[in-house]
Amino acid sequence: MSEAAALIRAAPALPCAPWPRHLLTAEAWRALAAALPGQPALALLALWADSGHVHALFRDEDTGAILPASVAVAAGAYPALSPARPAAAWFERMILDLWGHAAEGGTDARPWLDHGRWPVQAPLSPRPVPVGGPPEPPGFLPADGPGLHVLPLGPVRGGIAEPAQLRLAVQGELVVRLETRLGWLHKGTLALLRGKSPRAAARFAARLAGDSTVAHAIAFARAAEAASGVAAPPRAAMLRAVMAEIERLAGHLADLASLGQAAGFAPLPALCLPLREALLEAAAAAFGHRLMMDCVVPGGVAAAIAPGGEAAIAAALTRLEAALPALARLHDGSGSLLRRLVGVGVVTPALTRALAAGGVVGRATGRAVDLRRHPGYPPYDGLDVPLPSRQAGDADARVRQRLDELPHAIALLRELLAGPAEGAIGVALPPASGEGIGFAEGYRGDIWHWLRLDGGLIAACFPRDPAWLHWPLAEAAMAGGAVEDLGLVLASFHDSCAGMDL
Repeated sequence: MSEAAALIRAAPALPCAPWPRHLLTAEAWRALAAALPGQPALALLALWADSGHVHALFRDEDTGAILPASVAVAAGAYPALSPARPAAAWFERMILDLWGHAAEGGTDARPWLDHGRWPVQAPLSPRPVPVGGPPEPPGFLPADGPGLHVLPLGPVRGGIAEPAQLRLAVQGELVVRLETRLGWLHKGTLALLRGKSPRAAARFAARLAGDSTVAHAIAFARAAEAASGVAAPPRAAMLRAVMAEIERLAGHLADLASLGQAAGFAPLPALCLPLREALLEAAAAAFGHRLMMDCVVPGGVAAAIAPGGEAAIAAALTRLEAALPALARLHDGSGSLLRRLVGVGVVTPALTRALAAGGVVGRATGRAVDLRRHPGYPPYDGLDVPLPSRQAGDADARVRQRLDELPHAIALLRELLAGPAEGAIGVALPPASGEGIGFAEGYRGDIWHWLRLDGGLIAACFPRDPAWLHWPLAEAAMAGGAVEDLGLVLASFHDSCAGMDL
């Protein structure tokens, strides 16, 4: 066990399911921050807060242990983790914006979600401070140097792309640095969730990121179930997985189509978008909604597969499977995307590991992490979930990773649909008090939800989308690249803005 992990385990354990949350003193938290640089195996997955504490979620990659940890906020501040874990910087900026807790010794204290247009500062704190005066423009890092100039883009970037404000420090056609500013899709989700029952709040959790609605709904439901001390019935877990794998296939196809559009390679979206449409039509026939929104609820699912739904899904899978060779030819054949993608937007395995990034982005650099396999959750813990991975870490590897995962998702879906067709699809959650962590493997990567219940109502919560750890990698991937590759690199990551704008 590493020194940092031992410091967490030595702290008093508070009830939290399925892993106890350890409450560290300020001194122990400072010791943890000091130990982290020499403990690369202790990955930081998330950092968030409530009115009196800051919480972190770690994974010990040597043992696989999940370690939630907390520290009390003293005089409005807490010891920063960003000097040791770069991924903590954006979380610390978010915590300052929403709760007003300052990260002592942090690497960046600029606003993140708060663009100066909120009527109060620290809206989730017990005593928000009214704001007066005009809003300040968002701050970016300076770009000083011979021949260096700034290319501003966004937040409106054309088409229907999610809003992200980008600043490229460029030297001629060479990108020296890409800096991102998000928050334009801030919805006040955390405030909307508080004070509601999990069943009522599930609608807001499902709308955090529309293209990952099933995965976020599963993670939220599992957190509520863990806090309530109940488990969804096996039939409900199977139906959730059916929806999740449909969403995975649709998401990968959408990403491939977007990359083809960014590259000006029309055959790829021409093939992928009709296949995605067939999957969405099958989802509507089976579950009553194309994106399967609000179909996963705490305690189970809203309804079983409708008559004719399984046949519609099977037909869409058959059509997609028949198209896989054509997809491979579009990527590898003569006049394909291959030459345009190799060596573009490279991220190293070391950086991916340092940021604890999973999903397609992580697996494309050899970081074989998938929550369906570890820690595992029903029904995947009873299935053989393949875990292909690549090593190159460039845009080509990310495309190949998506192509590799398509047939495995098809096979999993068929295995799930062949399972038992009877059984309960939901249980009621008692009006309990407790704390829980839920997780799910979305098509972009690992999703985590934490919530605390008080008498059956949500007292505090936090959802963590994969984009928190993927956007910094996209920034790093552009360093040293060409300006003309920006659209291609961003499409190869296809990170969500809505998922982390809260």
